[in-house]
Amino acid sequence: MIEPDLIRDEELEKLLIEIAELYGYDFTQYSKASIKRRVNRICVIDKFTSFAELRYQLIKQPSYLQRFIEEITVNVTEMFRDPSFYKALRDDVFPQLGTYPIIRIWLAGCSTGEEVYSLAIIAKETNLIQKTLFYATDINPSVLEKARDGIFPLSQMKLYSENYINSGGLKNFSDYYTANYDFARFNDDLKQKMIFSTHNLVSDRSFNEFQLIICRNVLIYFDKDLQAKVFKLFDDSLEHLGFLGLGSKETLRFSQLDKHYHQISTEKIWRKQKEDKRLIKSNHF
Repeated sequence: MIEPDLIRDEELEKLLIEIAELYGYDFTQYSKASIKRRVNRICVIDKFTSFAELRYQLIKQPSYLQRFIEEITVNVTEMFRDPSFYKALRDDVFPQLGTYPIIRIWLAGCSTGEEVYSLAIIAKETNLIQKTLFYATDINPSVLEKARDGIFPLSQMKLYSENYINSGGLKNFSDYYTANYDFARFNDDLKQKMIFSTHNLVSDRSFNEFQLIICRNVLIYFDKDLQAKVFKLFDDSLEHLGFLGLGSKETLRFSQLDKHYHQISTEKIWRKQKEDKRLIKSNHF
């Protein structure tokens, strides 16, 4: 086992730079404490006796990269996680989205997909699913496969049902899936408007204009500079009067974008201002 304090910061930094140069996955601006813990965990699980062994495996065996990404990225999620957040979406955001002819929602860092199915259920219950497109993206291709399948452990359904009810759910939660042995398969009518794709928040650009972007419990693993870069990406991707939803420990406050958004409720949901004061200022040069 490698103790965390035996992984030297300069060695880890060098490895992350090499990975970025070789493979295009840039983890150099992730929270150092968080990524150090996860790299140590990889060494323990895969029984590397030294940090050099891990580096050799990554540099000389490109096939190991996927394994590394799976461990470095955080894939903890659940359906209707933080029910009050989803209740605010149902009560305050979706009625506004209903005024658009086509609704585009981007769930960034979707992990195994529980949250995008939660959004689809709300869209269905608010009669908006037929004109809504859900773009679910993640850096990790393997979790996207699970998300695309829409199959989750049946043992989680009791918790998810409670979350659904507390978020203002209107039906029996079991109406949305079919139980099959130890798994629950969610209905195809929820999946028909979902588009799953790999997307790297660190290096990839905006790819559409959205009315709602949700990225929860991802930015907490980024340093301040990378958070600012991702906020800029979201701002570029969000149309005026669009909504941005973040995790419970994430905020737009103290960011450069703060003055261009206002928080619409006690939940971590912001709305972009219609008037872009930055463009007005640029005309006074």
